[in-house]
Amino acid sequence: MYTMKRAAILARLLLCACLLMPGISTAQQTLLVMGDSLSAAFGIPREAGWVNLLQAELQGTHPTYQIINASVSGETTSGAMRRLPALLRQHRPAVVILELGANDGLRGTPTQEIESNLRELIRQSQKAGAKVLLLGMQLPPNYGGHYTVRFKTLYARLAKKQQAALVPFFLEGVTSEQFQADQLHPDASAQETLLRNVLPALLPLL
Repeated sequence: MYTMKRAAILARLLLCACLLMPGISTAQQTLLVMGDSLSAAFGIPREAGWVNLLQAELQGTHPTYQIINASVSGETTSGAMRRLPALLRQHRPAVVILELGANDGLRGTPTQEIESNLRELIRQSQKAGAKVLLLGMQLPPNYGGHYTVRFKTLYARLAKKQQAALVPFFLEGVTSEQFQADQLHPDASAQETLLRNVLPALLPLL
């Protein structure tokens, strides 16, 4: 009788230990999206945006993750630097997605400044314990060949140096017919493409 009782106690202790293991934990985790209008669903219903589609996708595959979409239309890398520290303290994200830089580029901000700001955003996120996914952007050719090349290449360089995951070009596969009238913002039909661009780089981080 004593042996059976002891075995039952040991079994319960083992079960508790297994439930506390990281791979089995069901504690909720946060994914923070820091982006601009491309992630804030500009010009389309918010529920149709790629971030909302991502939340629906993760509910089936990674139900412990909750997405905080802190994206703001018109956001720049410098604006995100002012907002990020408070968001990191408040939400303690496991993963941070950075979709930034396009507005800086459209304003002609020096690429060294954009790169420096993104580096600091990555550094702060990693210091807070989060894994980082950087979404690469490109500019229209009318901004000049030298500037557009420097802008395009800064994302891959940063991701390599800072050991962040990378989507080389966030808008890859979006056709000209899938942009809104301003030719800058993808419409609702393109949001699934954006989601599929992000998922392969994101899922290994979860």
